[in-house]
Amino acid sequence: MIRLEGPDRAIEILPFGASLHRFEVARPDGSWVNIVLSRSDPTRTHRDFLGASVGRFANRLAGAGFELDGRHYQLLANEGANQLHGGPGGFSELNWTVIAETADEVQLQLISPDGDQGYPGELTVTAAFALIPGGAQVTYTARTDAPTVVNLTAHPYFRLGGESIESHLLTLQASRYTPVSADLIPTGEIRSVAGTSADFRSSVLLGEALAACQTDGVGVNGGFDHNFVVDGAGLREHARLVGPDGLSLVMSSDAAAVQIYSGESLGRAGLAIEAQGFPDAPNQPGFPETVLRPGELYRTMTKWVVQET
Repeated sequence: MIRLEGPDRAIEILPFGASLHRFEVARPDGSWVNIVLSRSDPTRTHRDFLGASVGRFANRLAGAGFELDGRHYQLLANEGANQLHGGPGGFSELNWTVIAETADEVQLQLISPDGDQGYPGELTVTAAFALIPGGAQVTYTARTDAPTVVNLTAHPYFRLGGESIESHLLTLQASRYTPVSADLIPTGEIRSVAGTSADFRSSVLLGEALAACQTDGVGVNGGFDHNFVVDGAGLREHARLVGPDGLSLVMSSDAAAVQIYSGESLGRAGLAIEAQGFPDAPNQPGFPETVLRPGELYRTMTKWVVQET
């Protein structure tokens, strides 16, 4: 376990799964609070991917497969007939190698061989976690020796006080989202959030949104597990979360979208906010491409800044 600590922020990183295990914030009274859900056993995989780096392809791939350059690649399924977060033995379940460490940054590397979980090409991935003013960030980079698909994200669950996320306010810079079928695979439609429970463009109490999503047809499995299309391009605000105890979190990223999962399997103890490419993009011609080719560099950054409200 690697701990990076500043005067008012600290993070703990596990090489197992390149995981954000703890994210601690100093309060005005001198106490420190952890704002992410942490594993009880940091040496073992967690079914809900607590804090892990997930890949080779984050989120879901329908039928656990895809076509690339005229060839079909069949992957290992781990959610019914589909693949979730890279499948069994994905990046969240592997030990990453620490390749560099300073007082405020740690870099971890993973080499995914050609054929890993069925994916083509040897992929060399780096995850760099760092302290920044007011918070922390992670930067993922990857290179391949053959055409492949890549979609990497960190999977922390945030709770800024209280006993559940229902007391939190959420704002998303997203005017569209991708509806899903019963098995959580995107239908291919990109729909406006206007007039639905998925409209978080203005601050919304999560408890109210979770109740509304179960009556307006948006919700799945009792809550949200949806991909939101973030407005704009480049590094920009994706999400803002305000807790009941005077803390707020701003997540910024250069990713095209953000997945919001309200953690029904965890009793809504935390909210997963995952900057990402679109789920099932290789199988959806209307979604932004997630193909990486030799000679290209995959790079994506996510920042988390925490403030007193």
